[in-house]
Amino acid sequence: MDSNGMQRAQEAELIGQAQRGDTRSMRDLIDAHQDRLHAFVWRMVRNHHDAEELCQDAFLKAFAALDSFNKRYRFSTWLFTIAYRLCLNQLRRKRSLTGEMDFSLVSTEEEDVSEHAAQSEEAARLKKVIWGAVDQLSVPQRASVLLFYRQEQGCAEIAQILQLPVSTVKSHLHRARARLKDILEPAVADNVMGFRILSDAAG
Repeated sequence: MDSNGMQRAQEAELIGQAQRGDTRSMRDLIDAHQDRLHAFVWRMVRNHHDAEELCQDAFLKAFAALDSFNKRYRFSTWLFTIAYRLCLNQLRRKRSLTGEMDFSLVSTEEEDVSEHAAQSEEAARLKKVIWGAVDQLSVPQRASVLLFYRQEQGCAEIAQILQLPVSTVKSHLHRARARLKDILEPAVADNVMGFRILSDAAG
């Protein structure tokens, strides 16, 4: 069973019905993937309105081209590939002339944190610091980190989504971890909770 709770056979059946124009099957596919997709897209663009529009666009593009879907892959992989390309286009359009990041978009709200993290002021502080550091990564590095730690995708699937060789994805993850260590070290020292929060508790 996939991490979103849908079995491969069930997904294939829904896709087949959606290809024949069944709107209920399209709705079921949206319901199965929209939360994970929105979490990924929002972390990429850091704007709720943009994230909503990009997710809608991703689903529209996916369903418009559903006849070309290759059933060897998961629907989620194909959907995230489309969404990632849309994110890249959006980030290019919004990038300032200086190339600096707007850190006013860094969220301070608690989103889907685990119980122990929500109860810990230190964990909440680390969460804010960690995601601020993630926002400083390059776009491919940020996407690789989000897909690996938050979406629990393997390097091969990340490579498919980002349309990159597996070796490049591994390189992005290696460099991202090194970059995060450099950024976070002054703030969290050697506190190993940092990456645990990134993986298990951060929204």
